[in-house]
Order: sequence, then structure tokens, then C-alpha cells
Amino acid sequence: MASTISSQVHATYSPSLSQNEEGVHHSIRIITPPATETQPESIDYTRRGQWLRAAVLGANDGLVSVASLMIGVGAVNQASKAMLVSGLAGLVAGACSMAIGEFVSVYAQYDIEVAQMKREEEVKGVEETSEEKRRRLPSPFQAAAASALAFGAGALLPLLAGGFVKPWGIRIAVVCAVTSLGLAGFGAAGALLGGASLRKSSIRVLVGGWMAMAACYGVLRLFGLAFGTETASV
Repeated sequence: MASTISSQVHATYSPSLSQNEEGVHHSIRIITPPATETQPESIDYTRRGQWLRAAVLGANDGLVSVASLMIGVGAVNQASKAMLVSGLAGLVAGACSMAIGEFVSVYAQYDIEVAQMKREEEVKGVEETSEEKRRRLPSPFQAAAASALAFGAGALLPLLAGGFVKPWGIRIAVVCAVTSLGLAGFGAAGALLGGASLRKSSIRVLVGGWMAMAACYGVLRLFGLAFGTETASV
């Protein structure tokens, strides 16, 4: 934006001239206001909340759920096929569960917002709702699809990493290592997109995933020892 230039004209009387030779000297001083620096637009992270939650949390849930399921099954059954099938079953079941749950939740929110818009129309006497308000309404189908895809993407990491490894010990170690890297990555991605602390978010997600995997392995390991359901690798 071009700077506005203002000029001021000052008239001064010169006492050195005689009364018949009075003169008026005009001086022009140009005042240029300092240029204003363009401030970068601030990012409203609250607008990212809905899709960020569906994407990052969905991927994190898929990663933790399938990894914990595979490790838990591996605690009582050392066969690679058993872990692979259990991980695949967890992926399909979890993606369907996430999609249905998100669809029902967002559809309830959609109904509430539509009802509120109708009440405002009746009070204000407005016949039609503005197109902008309609565009802001949440989409249950998009939310369900995003949750299912995010869950599946997260679940594929431990499934593909450890599902085809034959030695039992190496398989468990690979699943744990890949899951840890994925947890740290998802935590960092959520922090960057949400404007939060990168370190705290990564550590929080990582520790939570470790606790879930340890609990699942420990419970099923004790169950296998108590009831004699352990199966050697085939």
C-alpha cells in the first residue's frame, strides 16, 4: 500500500526587508509517515480441531489397537499367521467401528446445528439460511470416511512390519519398534498442525502407546500361563 505523502506549507515574515519590500518566504516540508510492516496473518488453530482430531487420533488409534492386538496374540500364540490374521481382523473391525461411531456422533451434531438454525430463522423472521452457514455444517459421511481411512493407515504400520516376520522374538521387536516410531510421528504431526508443544505431544502419545502394548501383552501372557493356552511357533 503506497505511503501517503502529506505536505505542510509554512509562511514566515522576514524582518530584514523594508516595509515596502515585505516578502513572504514559503517553505515546504514533506512528511513521510513510516512504512508499516505487514504483519503475518495469525493461524486459527481451533478451526482445525475437527478434522485434526479425526485424522490424527484415528491413525493413532489404529496403530495402538492393532499393535497391541498383535502383541497380545503373540504372547499366547507364536505362529506368524495367528498374529497376521489377528492384526487384519483388528484393522477391519476397528475401521468399521471408527466410521460408524464418527458418523453417529457427527450426525447428532449436524441435527443439533440444523435445529438451531431453524429456531434462529423463526425468531428473526428469515426465510432462508445463508449459504455460508450451510457450508459450515459438519458432514457425517466425510467424517466417517476420514476416521476409517486414518484408522486403516495407522493399523497398516504394525501389520505390514511384523506380520510376515517368521522368528517370534524378532517379530515382536519389529512391531514394537515400528509402532514406537509411528506414535512419535503422529504425536509430532498433531503438535505441528495444532500449534502445540512438539516434545510434550510426542512423549505423551509414545508413553500412552507403550502402556497399552505392555498391558495387552502382560494380561494375555498371564492368561496363557494360567490356562495353558500357549502355542509354539509353526
